[in-house]
Amino acid sequence: MTATFSLLVVDDEPDLRTLYELTLLREGYDVDSAGTVEEAWARLGERVYSAVITDMRLPDGNGIDLLRRLEAARRSEKTIVITAYGSAENAVEALKAGAFDYLTKPVDLRQFRSVVASALGRAPSLGPAKVVTGAAARQPPASGPGRVGPGQTVAGPVVPGRPALISPPAMQRLAGASPAMQQVRSLIERVARGMAPVMIQGESGTGKELVARALHEVSSRADQPFIAVNCGAIPEQLLETEFFGHRKGAFTGAAEDRPGFFQAAQGGTLFLDEIGDLPLSMQSKLLRAIQERSVRQIGAAVEQPVNVRIVSATHRDLAVEVHGGRFRQDLYYRLNVIQVRIPPLRERLGDLGAICVAVLARIARDAGVSPPPRLSVDALRHLARYGFPGNVRELENLLHRAVTLADAELITPEDLGLGDEAFADSEPQALEAPQAAAAPAPGEASALPHDLVAHLDAVERDIITRALEIHRFNRTAAGSSLGLSLRQMRYRMARLGIHGAEHGSD
Repeated sequence: MTATFSLLVVDDEPDLRTLYELTLLREGYDVDSAGTVEEAWARLGERVYSAVITDMRLPDGNGIDLLRRLEAARRSEKTIVITAYGSAENAVEALKAGAFDYLTKPVDLRQFRSVVASALGRAPSLGPAKVVTGAAARQPPASGPGRVGPGQTVAGPVVPGRPALISPPAMQRLAGASPAMQQVRSLIERVARGMAPVMIQGESGTGKELVARALHEVSSRADQPFIAVNCGAIPEQLLETEFFGHRKGAFTGAAEDRPGFFQAAQGGTLFLDEIGDLPLSMQSKLLRAIQERSVRQIGAAVEQPVNVRIVSATHRDLAVEVHGGRFRQDLYYRLNVIQVRIPPLRERLGDLGAICVAVLARIARDAGVSPPPRLSVDALRHLARYGFPGNVRELENLLHRAVTLADAELITPEDLGLGDEAFADSEPQALEAPQAAAAPAPGEASALPHDLVAHLDAVERDIITRALEIHRFNRTAAGSSLGLSLRQMRYRMARLGIHGAEHGSD
């Protein structure tokens, strides 16, 4: 096979480095190697690679140092980090630093080949299964969408060779030019290139699944399945079989083998909507599947490796759920590597006109109507006064109703069906994008801060300092009173520059 991809392997253990090199050479890659961060950087100064595979621990630094250098230099190489077994914090740190994916030791060479191939956008060859430590390798399941279960939808395939200038359908539906939506689109494009788990945060009706689909469609997994699961719509007793599948005869009524959501999403994206609704018992099983990248069907003796990207969404504040003991902290850290916040419609009313045009065009297209109906100026002003507790989903329902009731192509305020009671707690809103808040009048008690981040840091610094003083600078006790671990306290104190407790106890 002619080598078309060049790879740089960085590891200070000669035996492992040689094993990785030989494995990649058999796949047809052009491979260079290095034993330190500085040696790797020297190699990178000589040529551009398709990907860099680096161990986390190196004699003169670690893999994160190399990732940060690559990011600062705006290098194009995909990066894969190899971490020690069970080092979840290092894995999450690597993904946040821009790694495409990570592997844990002992490295399963079949999974190693699969992850490298995924980073390069090619299918791995199926060679003999080996593990660095000699443990038995695991046979991956056949790729394909699998069987569709409750609450699950599959995106149609994306045509290969799609022109780069044409946005995928889901990206086109993210209407609006407000700074908030521009930031959402920019973040989608940046995080789509990796494997880092993404948490989409937003109120009901803001379009969380649409953002997840956009993330999938602009990624290298676009021609693989997109499986959307509503975690709150599945009865608790069916969760395990729906997620992991079952074998024939595993229980009464299991008349045939049935794949689960993970198998259905093989090679693609698994979107877990309303992840906060999962019971704790299922959260622990989901955590294991994500950590081990393998699942065991009910009734099966062995696990099956899976290659899926996890994107989750919730309207809840999961940090509060963790503090209340309703959501596992370790699962939260695994899922919340990168967060995408979708603003509610009331925070981006400057996008209202563009959203209405896009929704009315889609309604007309689905109904085979041309030209699409239009909102009158008065109707748009009428909508801008409304608070939209149901966000974009509620707006779509209003417009569907208006199109049905309107006698003409032009939709009037009367067609919208919003009576005076709908505006009881609302104030007229401007149709332009929100402007910066005016400077507060002297002595105004409710003035907004000019720098929100600095304001919140000051509040947090004051609370932590007071807690330390109350507990005589015992960081463990002060942290416990605030629902924080000692490690979290140390991190916050360092970030906020709290030095008064340097001689305090833990």
